[in-house]
Parts: sequence; structure tokens; C-alpha cells
Amino acid sequence: MLDINYIRENANEVKKKIASKNFNPKLIDEVLILDERRRKLISEIDELRAKRNKAAHAKDVEEGRKIKKELQEKEPELEKTEKIYLNKLNQIPNTPFDDVPIGKDEKDNIEIKKVGKIRKFDFKAKDHLEIGTNLGILDFETGAKVAGSQFYYLYGDGAKLELALINYAFDKLSQKGFIPVITPDLAKSRYYLGTGYNPKGNEAQTYTIEDQDLGLIATAEVTLAGKNADKVLLESELPLKYVGYSHCFRQEAGAYGKYSKGLYRVHQFTKAEMFIYCLPDDSEKMHKLLLEIEEEIYKDLEIPYRVLEICTGDLGAMAARKYDIEAWMPGRNDYGEITSASNCTDYQARNLNIRYKKDNGEKGFIHMLNGTAIATSRIIISILENYQNQDASVSIPKVLQKWMGKEKITG
Repeated sequence: MLDINYIRENANEVKKKIASKNFNPKLIDEVLILDERRRKLISEIDELRAKRNKAAHAKDVEEGRKIKKELQEKEPELEKTEKIYLNKLNQIPNTPFDDVPIGKDEKDNIEIKKVGKIRKFDFKAKDHLEIGTNLGILDFETGAKVAGSQFYYLYGDGAKLELALINYAFDKLSQKGFIPVITPDLAKSRYYLGTGYNPKGNEAQTYTIEDQDLGLIATAEVTLAGKNADKVLLESELPLKYVGYSHCFRQEAGAYGKYSKGLYRVHQFTKAEMFIYCLPDDSEKMHKLLLEIEEEIYKDLEIPYRVLEICTGDLGAMAARKYDIEAWMPGRNDYGEITSASNCTDYQARNLNIRYKKDNGEKGFIHMLNGTAIATSRIIISILENYQNQDASVSIPKVLQKWMGKEKITG
């Protein structure tokens, strides 16, 4: 959430910035009205409690009864106002940095660069669904029978390819000082809501567990953020850098466009997620580090890609700045998103009460950043499609061959 003091002091600026994210600026007025009402009630209740103490000391029973009645009216009113106020405050998104490109939606994202040479096939190229099915490594039919549409099985070299990608990412990130973590695949609502994965939202659409305060996580960002909730992190231990392994679950309701078939939009996939806690002064540097690592990964895999800076209207609620990498996917003859790297500043930290303490005694809310190392389902699309051969085999990227134990998938 945003700092209410910042909203009070910069209301017009905040309105302008959240409007650029396609959020209703009237939210600010609503929050400020509730905030004023809340503060007035707190002041009145504090004054009544002081009078009650004074009456008790003077043994003025009649005055005590009168004050008790007033408190019985005002305290529930404050509780109700606080609840509405917090609900509205949490609807206000993080404000984008001043130099983030202004735009309405993904069409206004800015292409920063393209890397790698797009392969020209001298045979009719297939898409990943046909390739994987023909090789016997990808099976959506059985996934649909057992779990429903948009679930799948990986067999043989398909399963080994996913594990090779995770092993590669963990090795690479470990060498860069990231701590490998295997997290739970479920989290309490405080943590998936605190990181912005709202069960009623259009972005994450969390699966929740009936009659329990649990949801299946959409990313290890949720569990890596939650692990330090209500803690004060010392300057000497920062930055904290993690690479988390988890399964990820997303309802993806309504996601049935022409590019959604096969592995691109599925209900469950595996991901290695980078996550950083750092001091506010370091967050832009850490954001660049996440993007540099993501680029290294896709250069290592020798897959053509492009880097986009995401405009305000496509930024999402949590991020102040975000970069995406899109890999070339021959099956669609276009690029498709495979990673994102977000600087969420102190927005999530306020929700989860995660602070820092500098050596000089200065305290504040920590900055938190996240970036995809490997989302296995989408990168498998690019590997199968970019590395396909005329004889129906698929060559394996060199950096993965030591885990695969071979150079080609032949079925």
C-alpha cells in the first residue's frame, strides 16, 4: 500500500499517476475522506477515554456511565470506518516512476532492443504443441482428462528438459550470490493479497482452498516476500537475494486468445523466481541486475528475444517500473513474454510490515524486487520451436546438455 502521509501531501500528483495506470483517481478522494473521518473518531475516542479515566479517579459514576455509552457508539463506528478505509487504501496502486513511459495498454510498451538472429527454416516449421505431441513428450489430452483443460503431462525428455532448465537457473543464480529456496506452493491470504495476487483480480486469479485461509501461489514471489513479514532487516545483511523454486497456479479465466493454446497459458507450471530485498537507494541498481541476469539466461540458451519497458497502463498495481523479455516463438511468428522484472519499491513491504534498519539507526520500509529466471512452460515453447529439425527431432541448447545427457530429443 501507499503511505497515507504521502497521499495527503501529494494528492493531485498521486491522482495523476494512478490515472496513468488506468485506475480511478476518485479513489484518492474517497480515501482522504475516510482518513479524515477515521482520525476524527480516533481523536474523539482518545478524549473520551481520558475523561473516563478522570471520572473513575473522581469516582463520578454518573459521568462514567455517560462516557461509556458514547464509547459504545463511537468504537464500533471507528472499527467499521477503519475496515472500509484500509480496503480503499489497498485499492490504490503503486505510483510509477516519473520517467516510466505513459501509455494505455501493452500496445504502448517501448521496445528497448532486440537480441539474436531469427532462424529462417528451410522446411515447414511446426508449433510446440505439434512438436511435443509427435515426440511423445507433451500430453494435453491426458492432462484434460485428469485435471481439466490447460493442464498437461511432460514425459521422458520433456520432463528432463524442465528439470534441466531449473538446474541450470539454480546453478547460474547460486554463482551470483542468490540463495536457492524451495518454497511452499500454498500461502495464507495475508501473503498473496499483500503481494498483490487478488483472488478476484484479473491478473492472478488465485485458486483458494475451501474453508481454509490458503491459496495456491501464482509465483514464489508470494512466499519469498512472506518469509520476512513483520521483520526488521539490518543494513549489514542487505541486499538479500533469493532464487525460489515453486509450482505456480493461475486460473487464467478468459485467457483464450489465438496465442493461448498449448503451453503459453496454463493453469500450472514450474518457475524459478528471483527475489531481492534491498535498501531504497539500491533498488534501481538491483532492478538493472535482475534484467541483466534475465538477458544472460536467454543469451546462454541462444534464443532470440527483445526487451520491453512496460508503460504505465500495462504496469500492474504493484510495480513502479517493469521490464519484460519476450522470446521469439516461430509457431506464432512473433515474440511472446517469457520473463518480467519488477521494482515494487516499498509498496509490498508496507502491506507485509517489512522494514530495514541502517547502521546509523535510520529505519524505513524495505524495497522489494522480483524477476523471472525461468518459467518452464513458456521457455519450453521457444526451445521446441527454435531448435526443431527437419527430421522431427529437437536439438538441445548447449548449456542444458550436461543435465539432459544428450544433444537431441528424438522421441
